[in-house]
Amino acid sequence: MEQLGQAREYLEQAQRITALTGAGISAESGVPTFRGDQGLWRSHDPMELATHQAFAKDPKLVWEWYIWRRSLISKCKPNPAHEALARLEREKPGFSLITQNVDGLHRQAGNTQLIEIHGDIWTVRCTRCSACYEERSLELEAPPACKECGGLLRPNVVWFGENLDQTHIARAWEAASLAQVMLVIGTSAVVQPAASLALVAQKAGAYVIELNLEPTPNSDWVDASLLGKAGEVLPRLVG
Repeated sequence: MEQLGQAREYLEQAQRITALTGAGISAESGVPTFRGDQGLWRSHDPMELATHQAFAKDPKLVWEWYIWRRSLISKCKPNPAHEALARLEREKPGFSLITQNVDGLHRQAGNTQLIEIHGDIWTVRCTRCSACYEERSLELEAPPACKECGGLLRPNVVWFGENLDQTHIARAWEAASLAQVMLVIGTSAVVQPAASLALVAQKAGAYVIELNLEPTPNSDWVDASLLGKAGEVLPRLVG
């Protein structure tokens, strides 16, 4: 309770706040993580489907998996943690949100100052003409064709083995380095480069608040490590 109270004071006083979110915040809305017990789909390992190689070999199979994922995510709604971050954006002019999630729940909650470093499952990108646009239909063909040129579309997400968009990474680094308070929510802090953002903020003088179900590699050095569900703790922190 003492840590929560102190963290709330820092948050209230700060104008430049940056948040980093991971799979934990979405899991509370029912979004599957596709790891561990939830891993297999039609006997396929999702870790092997989310690759350029799998798409080149069988785009229909990969798209069937993404269409199934989209159908599951479409039933999920933002939880109180998403709503608290949307409220922070409305109240703090210097707010930025970096997310590793592709489910679009932050946008649905109302966040606009958003850096989606792993992409967005609700947008598609053409492999021929590079057109990129939102496509929310749950009745897509597998695989779908580009409405601009008829080329093969792919989900606009970052697959294993692909480089992150350097523009997004540069924006994320800038947001972390300018933050007076850095929130790290629902992420294990082991996947790079996102795992380094809290350290970037801390070295620049930010007060770093971690919110997770269990301790992470960052827990020993952050200013406040708050254990619990983001949907329960974050609304109390934001006030």
